Amino acid sequence: MIYKYYGPPGTGKTYKLISRAKAYVRTGVPLDKIAYFAFTKKAAEEARERMPAEDKDLYYFRTIHSFAFDQLDLNTKKVMQGSDYEKIGKKLNLRVKYYDKYNKEEIFYLNSDSPYFQMIGKAINRDVTIREEYDRNEHNSKEIKWHILKNIDDNLKNYKTVKKKLDFNDMINQLLLKEDLPRFKAIFIDEAQDLSPLQWKLFDKLKQYTDDIYLAGDDDQAIFAWAGADVDRFISEKADKEKVLKYSKRISRAVQEQSVIPLTNIIGLRKLKQYYPRDYEGECLKINNLDQIDLTEGNWLVLTRTISRLIKMTKELRKRNLYYYTNKGKSFIVRLYNASVNYNSWCRGIELDQKEVKDVEEYTGVKQDKWDNTVDWFDAFKEANLSEKEYIKNMLDNGEDLDDRARIKVSTIHAAKGGEEDSVILCLDIGDKIKKAIKKSQAKHDEEHRVWYVGGTRARNNLYKLKARIKRNEYKHI
Repeated sequence: MIYKYYGPPGTGKTYKLISRAKAYVRTGVPLDKIAYFAFTKKAAEEARERMPAEDKDLYYFRTIHSFAFDQLDLNTKKVMQGSDYEKIGKKLNLRVKYYDKYNKEEIFYLNSDSPYFQMIGKAINRDVTIREEYDRNEHNSKEIKWHILKNIDDNLKNYKTVKKKLDFNDMINQLLLKEDLPRFKAIFIDEAQDLSPLQWKLFDKLKQYTDDIYLAGDDDQAIFAWAGADVDRFISEKADKEKVLKYSKRISRAVQEQSVIPLTNIIGLRKLKQYYPRDYEGECLKINNLDQIDLTEGNWLVLTRTISRLIKMTKELRKRNLYYYTNKGKSFIVRLYNASVNYNSWCRGIELDQKEVKDVEEYTGVKQDKWDNTVDWFDAFKEANLSEKEYIKNMLDNGEDLDDRARIKVSTIHAAKGGEEDSVILCLDIGDKIKKAIKKSQAKHDEEHRVWYVGGTRARNNLYKLKARIKRNEYKHI
C-alpha cells in the first residue's frame, strides 16, 4: 500500500508520519522493519528523538544517502570530499571552492561555488546526461561553456575511477544494482516533493522490499528544483490512500491570506488544496525600511532571496547596533567579546588561566603585568578594531545578552526552509540572474513563486514585507 500526505505549512506532516510509525511499533512490528528516510541529518535526528525507543535501535531512521552508505559498506575514504573537487579544479586551472555550511541539513546538494560542478551534480540528480542537462538551456551562457563543461565532467569521472571514490549520487546508483536490500514492513519518506529522479528510481526499487510506504510532502514548498528535485513526480505518484492535512498550528490568518498569493501564479502541475490557519489574526504589512518596526523586542527572522541581499541586511542591522546571527554564527567577534569578559573578571580580582591571559594580551598589546584594573576594557583594548569594540559596547549598553542566542536570525529563504519565527521580515529584492532564469523556463517560473510562498509561511504571527531597494527588482506577487 502507498499512502500520501500533503502537508501545508504547520499542518504536522512529520508528526503524522511519526504517529504512524509509532502505531506499527504498538502492533509489534520490530524497529528494524521500519525505515524513516529524512532529507536532512537534522530531520533524521528529530525523528529519532520523537520515537519511544533508544537511538541505537532506530537503525533505519536516517537520510537516504546514509542508508546507501551503510548498505554499500563504505567508509569516508571512499567518498568524494570537497578537497577532491578542489584538486580537480586546480588541475584544470579552475577555481573551485567547496563549503560545508549547510552540510548538517542538505547533505546531498552540491555546496560548490562552481556553476560547472553544480550543473554536473544536477544532471546526475535528474538522471540525464551532462549534454541533456546543458541543452535544457536553463543556465547562464556567460558562466558555462560546453567544451569546458565536457572536459571537467570527463576529468571528474576519471578522477573517481582512479581514486576509487564515489559521490552521493554514485551511492544511489550502486544501491540500485544491489539485490539484497533489507525487507521492511513500512517505509516513511518525509519531504518527498524534494526527491530527485534518481531518488525516485530508488523509491521504485524500495517498493519491492516493503509492505507499506508513506510519502509526505507539499508540492507548494518544492524549492529545490535547482538541484534536480522532481516535484511533478511527487504530485503524479499514484497512492492507494491520499490525504491533505488541513489545519495549520503555525500561521496566523493574516500571514496565510498574504502568503498564498504567489501560488496563484503557478502555471504547471499543482495539487489544489485548502488548509486553515490557527485562530490568531496576526499582522501583515509592507514596510519601506527597518525603522518602521521595533526590532529591539521579540524574536525575528529576516529572510532574503539572495546571499548578496543577506550581506546588505546584516550591515543594516549592525548599523542599528542590533545583535543577530546567521548560519555562520553570531554577529560579532566572539573571541573579542570573551576577552573583554575575562578582562573585566581580572579587574574584579578573578585569576585568569594562561589562554585567557594570552587572548587579553593580544587586544591590549601589553603583558599582564602592565594591565591597569582601573581602565575599562574598551579603552584598554588598544589593538582591537574600533568598530568591533563599538558594536559590542553598544549592544551591551542596549541590554543585549551576548552569551545568549540572538533574538534576530538572518537567512536566505532556501536555508530557512523548515524553520519558523514569531515575526518575519521578507526582503522583496530579487536578483537579475533570477529574473532572467524565470523567463527561460516555466519550471523556474513556478519554483520562484513557491520560494516566496515558503518565505512568507515561515512567519507564525506577523509578516513584514520589506520594499526592494530597486523597484524593478521587487517581487510583486505577495
